[in-house]
Amino acid sequence: MSIASETVHYLREQSLLLTTAESCTAGKIVTLLSEIEGSGALIESGYVVYSPEAKQRLLRVSPSTIATFNLTSCEVAREMALGALHDSTANVAVATTGILGPEDVDGIPAGTICFAWAFQFGRYRSLFSLEQRFFGSRCQVQQLAAEHALKLIPHFHRRALASEQE
Repeated sequence: MSIASETVHYLREQSLLLTTAESCTAGKIVTLLSEIEGSGALIESGYVVYSPEAKQRLLRVSPSTIATFNLTSCEVAREMALGALHDSTANVAVATTGILGPEDVDGIPAGTICFAWAFQFGRYRSLFSLEQRFFGSRCQVQQLAAEHALKLIPHFHRRALASEQE
């Protein structure tokens, strides 16, 4: 079973509705899910936001966060995920921002991707992020990053549920 199939099964089983905020993955997360029959009922929206201005306008990423931490940062990914949830009926958001390569940018190694996962339970929100480096061509890094974002939804969802119950 593919990672996308497993994710669709998990989203359905847990009654989760997904929104994405994708920069470097450029819609690949939603594309992978959309290839699975029945996934349309589990995807609320997907933002593809490359420019700093789009991140600010559509996802409420703070200009000071970008200036302080850079576009490729967990801090920006976290704000992207929360921004995607803001005007959404979704209860889970996944965000990606990073450098696909082949060249390093601003001292950040090619293949560096920052992820964030946000979960909404009524008024309670839970937010997780991490940075990961992948190796390969631009297309390979993009594919690996999109699969990684999907693969970790169940892990962070279980952590969010555990935190909510404490």
